[in-house]
Amino acid sequence: MTSPVAIPFWLFVILAILAAIAIVDRIFAPGVRWYFRRRVNDAIDELNARLDLRIQPFKLAHREGLVDQLLYDHTVIDAVEAEHEATGTPRSVLMKEVTAYAREIVPTFSPLAYFGFGTKAARWLSEFVYRVRLGYTDDAALRSIPPEAAVVFVMNHRSNMDYVLVTYMASTRASLSYAVGEWARIWLLQSLFRSMGAYFIRRKSNNTLYRRVLAAYVRKATDEGVTQAVFPEGGLSRDGKLGGAKLGLLSYMVGGFNPATDRDIVFIPVGINYDRVLEDRILTAKSEKERTGREFTVSLATVAGFLAHLVKLRFQGRLYRYGHACVSFGRPVSLKAFAERNRLDFSKVPPPVKAKNGKAQPPGAIEKLGNALLEEIGAVIPVLPVALVATVMLELESEAIGELELKSRVFNLITELEADGAHLHIPRHDRDYTLTTGIRMLTLRHVIIRTEDGLYHANPQETLLLQYYANSIAHLRKPAAKAARRAAGKPAIRTCGKS
Repeated sequence: MTSPVAIPFWLFVILAILAAIAIVDRIFAPGVRWYFRRRVNDAIDELNARLDLRIQPFKLAHREGLVDQLLYDHTVIDAVEAEHEATGTPRSVLMKEVTAYAREIVPTFSPLAYFGFGTKAARWLSEFVYRVRLGYTDDAALRSIPPEAAVVFVMNHRSNMDYVLVTYMASTRASLSYAVGEWARIWLLQSLFRSMGAYFIRRKSNNTLYRRVLAAYVRKATDEGVTQAVFPEGGLSRDGKLGGAKLGLLSYMVGGFNPATDRDIVFIPVGINYDRVLEDRILTAKSEKERTGREFTVSLATVAGFLAHLVKLRFQGRLYRYGHACVSFGRPVSLKAFAERNRLDFSKVPPPVKAKNGKAQPPGAIEKLGNALLEEIGAVIPVLPVALVATVMLELESEAIGELELKSRVFNLITELEADGAHLHIPRHDRDYTLTTGIRMLTLRHVIIRTEDGLYHANPQETLLLQYYANSIAHLRKPAAKAARRAAGKPAIRTCGKS
């Protein structure tokens, strides 16, 4: 038993390596995993202590576990069975398809990626491009949201910068889980979005199985209290106007809602506006071509050159940031209170109602909720200098006007909007400076032209862009919108921070 055994040296080396691996795996690895897990949990506890809206355990769950939950969700199983009976496709094939959809949708949230990198990068990028300001916010109402409620930020969609800007502005309150479209499904970029809690959606997919999996995830995340951020308009506004509600994601969130047993869902309206939208010419390109025949094309090289030029100007100290970007947070809307006030039942939400025989059908519960949220969003969209000047110049059409008369007309518009309760951003609390910045932004881009004798007139070739910016506040001037704001008793003016 104690006699030496001779083995080849190469075999001894292999056995030694295997023994070392076993020791590390069975003795040291558990301790290391425990240490780092404890550090992560301590960090999450610290984050939850300073955030207004806590990070829910569902968001921190292992991704494979969330995928499994979706695969065995009863609505998904029912959809697979229905598809099998309708097409004869084997259940195993359908389940593989469902698994692929679930892996595509479910995020991999990392607090380190979100708060260690994401929010800092969002702040740097936002302040590099814009003068970022917080507009109207009802802090008392936001603090009164019950801790157990599921919170959903609902926003108008002006630019792809919306994701970055709102992530930065809400970073002291919550970690947001965005619904992101196909545009972000790019190698490496999609991994970054997933690590920050975003889930991917195919906006135009009519595949029943896919829709069932997406609905199951959104509803489960809402049930578990995950803080989400969605754009009820569905996509970017191409004309600058506040669009109509797309009810898909909204119906997934509130479908089957029972006020007696389910946690409340609180919607926070968010209004976003910019003095310059980075992709404004891309968004208006189709309309521009239809109206004038001019075609605007963009390539990766064009975008790279544009960004490089910005960086160069910034380091040379010659970069005019693209005006102001302002975000306002409206009064929270409780789904329980909304349902009770309007006597609506969300426990059985039907599909969106379509017009029949040319006649509009009465809106259902989900349509009423979507319309109400859009009204709340529209009411808190900030009024910025460029939108004010664009509105007046558009009304003047081709008429030339002096600077003093232009400012006088804009002052009249400000007075009108103030009287109707709109939320204005007045840089430095100085109206004259506000108009100077608006005029300068549009003049630098040749959207309005200053003649040699000091008169201003709209550039006939840039009418569409002028309309785009004027449209951002057009809904605030409609009689119905005015009456609604007056009835709600909203204050006359809200100004945003410093310039």
